[in-house]
Amino acid sequence: MRILRAVVAAGCCAVSLSAAAQQPAAAPQEAPYKIEGGRVDQGTYNGYRRYGNSCERCHGQDGAGSSFAPSLVESLKHLTHEQFTEVVINGRQNVTTSQQNVMPPFGQVEDVVLYIEDIYGYLKARSDGALGRGRPQRVANQ
Repeated sequence: MRILRAVVAAGCCAVSLSAAAQQPAAAPQEAPYKIEGGRVDQGTYNGYRRYGNSCERCHGQDGAGSSFAPSLVESLKHLTHEQFTEVVINGRQNVTTSQQNVMPPFGQVEDVVLYIEDIYGYLKARSDGALGRGRPQRVANQ
């Protein structure tokens, strides 16, 4: 009887693995920014502006980091969109014996919350290497 159960269990696992192998791979995520001929869409440009107003004083020009806060260009190579949003809205406190890093919550700051997708798009374009430093140029007719 034990052998029969083991064979049935193994068979079920094999069917599950086989079914999983036949599932199509997840489609790659579409970039949250659009860049055409070195020019950015309105949302990405707006993200640049909003970043400059609300984030630059701590995270440095173009998201490159400062002595106060880490490089968001580097951070977004490892953070998911959901993790980024969570930290921006709720803040983060990372205290160790050697350092104290505190990101205040921006969940009540309308200029950040209302445009968080634009800010993310701008920073993701920088992180992906699709957008260089400095003020981006907008795509015409936007």
